[in-house]
Amino acid sequence: MAGGLVGLGITAIVFIPIAIAIKLNSPGPIVFSQDRVGKNDSIFRFYKFRTMYLNSDEHPVKPVPEDGRVTPVGRFLRRTSLDELPQFLNVLHGEMSLVGPRPDLWVFSSQYKDWQRRRFLVKPGLTGWWQVNGRKQPMSEHIDEDIYYLENFSLWLDMKILIRTLGAVLSGKGAI
Repeated sequence: MAGGLVGLGITAIVFIPIAIAIKLNSPGPIVFSQDRVGKNDSIFRFYKFRTMYLNSDEHPVKPVPEDGRVTPVGRFLRRTSLDELPQFLNVLHGEMSLVGPRPDLWVFSSQYKDWQRRRFLVKPGLTGWWQVNGRKQPMSEHIDEDIYYLENFSLWLDMKILIRTLGAVLSGKGAI
């Protein structure tokens, strides 16, 4: 939770300009929220800055990289990972941690095999082992990396992941 408070404090200065840019760029909510699966299969509300145009049902459509549904501001937010900043609220609420497996949609996680479900033994994270080892590929292709993280968890590994995440974010490498 402390990580969420620190993260929000550090990034709060950019929340207002991002919110204004999203509102001026396209109609709809500033923040996108969605139910995701967390530790022990708990369902929680996951937050991101909205990066896509809305469909006719007023809900963001499923993201497909660079397919025209991503707004111009959204493209910038994704490339810089600024769209992820509202997840510090999830960390503050205790639903997520800074490092861990990414939270998945129930529709996908409900189809996992028992060995894949091990990723739900810990809180999901803002970043994780697979993000720093192949950020652009879909989450479903990286369950092995989540299991590696679980089996090798340490404060040192978390620090390594956080440092590599900062490098990936600053370089824009692998961002959608």
